Amino acid sequence: MRIVSLLPSATEIACVLGLEESLVGISHECDYPPSVKTKPALIRPRVDPTAAPEEIDRQVRELIARGESIYSVDADLLLELDPDIILTQDLCHVCAASPDDLATALVRAPRMPQVLSLNPHTLADVWNDVYTVGRATGREQCAGDVVKELEERVARVASRTRQQNGGRPRVVCLEWLSPLYVGGHWVPEMVEIAGGRDVLGRAGEPSFRVSWEQVIAAQPDVVFVMPCGYNREKAADEFGRLPLPNDWANLPAAREGRVFSLDANSHFSRPGPRLADGVEILAHFLGATGTSSGDCRGASAA
Repeated sequence: MRIVSLLPSATEIACVLGLEESLVGISHECDYPPSVKTKPALIRPRVDPTAAPEEIDRQVRELIARGESIYSVDADLLLELDPDIILTQDLCHVCAASPDDLATALVRAPRMPQVLSLNPHTLADVWNDVYTVGRATGREQCAGDVVKELEERVARVASRTRQQNGGRPRVVCLEWLSPLYVGGHWVPEMVEIAGGRDVLGRAGEPSFRVSWEQVIAAQPDVVFVMPCGYNREKAADEFGRLPLPNDWANLPAAREGRVFSLDANSHFSRPGPRLADGVEILAHFLGATGTSSGDCRGASAA
């Protein structure tokens, strides 16, 4: 079986199901496990990923306004790889290539591969995507074992946080910094499981733009800086460059030193198996004890 994955989370799902050897092509952002980086990349962004956040936002909006794709697909390489299955998504056209981006290349294909489009909005949807890939690749039993372990890890965190004394801390998750966006889809759900209350994000719904006034009015006890696609160090660096509003220093989170940069690229942005790590990491910072895995190191961003 020959598999092409056009998004990092699908690549991680394929690998956790023991399908790394079957992967013949990936996207430019697929980097976990590290060994997949030797695979040929079929996708290239049409925006500059090294630009400042506000410039990336401008470029994305400009392409969307012109009705153009944010990604380019190497059609010749796709035809050469001749995959049996293509893993893609139709959830966020800013985050990864979509089925529309494949249209031109697939018209030229001598045989039509199976295209699996993964569109998760919640943790349960993410775990179901593991089943979907497992069924399509003959790894259904393995998928069941993987999902069972992930669900048990998340359930252990939920059990601990239900037993905590006191109220749940008010949490704001910043998914982009210039302009400001708060995390959506599975992120507010992860915060709830980890013992917090996301006071701006909407569980199961897309991220959305907010103002500094809304962040200040929310009076968060904890702020997680998790820009989509950024690692912990880059998140802290970008946050450190922000001109913060005057009232920032009076926020409970700022006063108590509970503003943390996180590795969104590994544990929050990508709807894959490592979201379970993300739940454990959030629980660590929100005060739940007994976290068992994941990188729980955090950088104070303010």
